[in-house]
Formats: sequence, C-alpha cells, structure tokens
Amino acid sequence: MRQDLSGEVTTLLQHWIQGDEKALSDLVPLVHQELRRIAHHHMHRERADHTLQSTALVNEAFLRLLGNKPLDLQSRAHFLAVASRLMRQVLVDYSRGRRAGKRDGGLRIAFEALADLAVDEDRDLIALDASLTELAGHSQRQAQIVEMKFFGGMLTSEIAEALAISVATVERDWSMARIWLYRHMRDSPR
Repeated sequence: MRQDLSGEVTTLLQHWIQGDEKALSDLVPLVHQELRRIAHHHMHRERADHTLQSTALVNEAFLRLLGNKPLDLQSRAHFLAVASRLMRQVLVDYSRGRRAGKRDGGLRIAFEALADLAVDEDRDLIALDASLTELAGHSQRQAQIVEMKFFGGMLTSEIAEALAISVATVERDWSMARIWLYRHMRDSPR
C-alpha cells in the first residue's frame, strides 16, 4: 500500500473512532482489497469444501468490528491486525459450531514442521486457537505475531509497524513462538 494511502487510512480510522460515520464509509473502499487478501490467506488454510468464502469472512469480521465500540486503532497495520484476529475468531467459532454437531473429540494436531502449518480440519483450528490462547498467557506479543503472520499473512515489516517493535524482534519472537507451539501441540494429550 502506498505510504500516502496508509496515512489516509490512519486518518480515517482516527475520525471513525471519534464518531465520524462518514469516515467509515470512506475507509471501506481503501482497505477492502487488503482485507480480502487477508481473508483469502485465512481461507487457504481451511478445508476445500468450507462454506465460507473470502468475501463472507471479510463481511463477518466487519460485522464484529462494527458490533463493538470502536477500538483505539492506531494505524493501518493495527487495523489489519485486528481484522485478521476477528477473521480467525469467525473461523474458530464456525469450527466449534461444526464440532458441536459432531462431538468427535480429540484435539490433537500432528504438525511435522510448525513453519509450514496447514490447518485442514476443524479440530486443528480449535486446538491451534487454544494453544495460541495459552501462548498469550506466556507472551502476548508472540501470540500476536503468530496471529498476524500465520492467520493474517502479514509481512514481518507490517507486524513490526503494527506492534511498534523492530523487524529483528518480530523474527526472534516468531521463531520462539513456533518452537513453543510445536512443543505444546506435540505434548498435548489427545
């Protein structure tokens, strides 16, 4: 995204937070394509017969965002990170709903390499979500980095900007989080 457009998005976010509803309507066309890219990244990890499409995922995330009091969104990158987290929550809620109907149990993920995570089944996504929640108890920042990178498909530089940390710190935390998640999921009971 061009730097001037990024600044425009940040300005519109600030106006929306302050109650300007027109700012939201001006914001949507500027971020819609990027939100679809993030949603597509989320959906790419889902099973092939998933009933949600990228556009529906964007819409569900927006509904959740609009259903709450506007957050203190600091920048375009922060907004995209929040949107990605909301998309993840939509998919996890959807998976939980499907599993509730099946009641097949067993929340074990067998990943050979966490760097190439592939969430193919509802239980995998639910287990990953539970592991990320636990990771957040140990390191909130590492959990945020995993969400942004894995679920949101954000670049390291975008994550660094969103969290106001260095690229080197993002890379270090990403590496540590992958190791922690791998060990946690490997050792979790079935």
